[in-house]
Amino acid sequence: MQKVHSRGAFATNSNGFAVHSSRGGENLPKTATNSSGVANSQEFAKNLPSQANTADLSSRREFLKNSAKLTAGVALFGGVSIFTSKARAASANSALGEKIAATMPSFTLNNGVKMPAAGFGTLKLGDMKQTQKAVEQALEAGYRLFDTAQSYANEEGVGAAFKATGVKRDELFITCKLFRPYANEAMAGKAYFESLKKLKTPYADLYLIHQPVNDTYGAWRAMSKLYKDKAVRAIGVSNFNPARIMDFVQNNEITPAVNQIECHPHFQQVKAQQNLKELGIQMEAFSPLKQTRDGILTDKTLTKIAKAHKKTVAQVILRWVYQRGIVSIAKTSKIERMRENLAIFDFELTVADMAQIAKLETNKPLLDHQDPQRIKWFNERTAGESLNR
Repeated sequence: MQKVHSRGAFATNSNGFAVHSSRGGENLPKTATNSSGVANSQEFAKNLPSQANTADLSSRREFLKNSAKLTAGVALFGGVSIFTSKARAASANSALGEKIAATMPSFTLNNGVKMPAAGFGTLKLGDMKQTQKAVEQALEAGYRLFDTAQSYANEEGVGAAFKATGVKRDELFITCKLFRPYANEAMAGKAYFESLKKLKTPYADLYLIHQPVNDTYGAWRAMSKLYKDKAVRAIGVSNFNPARIMDFVQNNEITPAVNQIECHPHFQQVKAQQNLKELGIQMEAFSPLKQTRDGILTDKTLTKIAKAHKKTVAQVILRWVYQRGIVSIAKTSKIERMRENLAIFDFELTVADMAQIAKLETNKPLLDHQDPQRIKWFNERTAGESLNR
């Protein structure tokens, strides 16, 4: 793949982005908004890559290269890393991580955008420094898809890692999620640009409605405008059940590209996945390891399958998700587990293995979005407040 480059000298702005201008930043994207938070997104978007609308898009790098509106600052972050760049470059693990990132399989969304098959979750990674460290380690391990959210209250820590590592922006796939207080037409655009500022990125690859609460239809109108203005590469939803997503698709102009929902061997979402396939929506699994609860990593069936493949139970589960055609989001703060969770593309589960795992279904989610008390909690919680099971 060809690298993105631009002619001329580079300066950097206050966020550390490279600016192709000897006058110090006049080519940076502007994020001015009106009262709706989205009307001026064209001004922001005119320096961003054009939206991919064809299935034959060969790569993210090519997508950026072909855009006449690409800001030079998209190509490179920069800053001070918790781990020195020299140490990472000299590390065999870093080289392995780069290879994993370069060969990561992807799924093509309904608008032609390619999404990595395995991603890293950023919920509850600790304080900002701990979050930055974990994300830097995840980048070193080979992750390029990062799932972030306004409600996690740690976007600054994630952004600090992006800025520090030197990973090129076009190699990343960044998801941000809309928090309930801003899930309306007036605030969804403003909240998006605020997330970009905290994440230190000029655009997101995917913007999701985090929960099916508040004015999701109004929020979707604002998000659709962002998408049409090419301020975001794809938009979608999260935690929408089959009935809800069907109504949503039928009553909106743009079909969501992704629905991120809970999925693991104890809650397999087979019917939900079939529904999404029929609608052309990519399914993405959060908590694929069930947050290591209820003895899932010591399950006898999974342990037997793992032993047969000389893999761990976690690797078997993540491979099971991948073989079903689902994007997975796994989270850990331990570098060895990050590497383990990415080492799932060198083996294949058999038909018998898949059938055995299918029998583990209990149809009991960690988060029940049919429960009125859960919906009440989603509407009342504050940023950074986590659910106690």
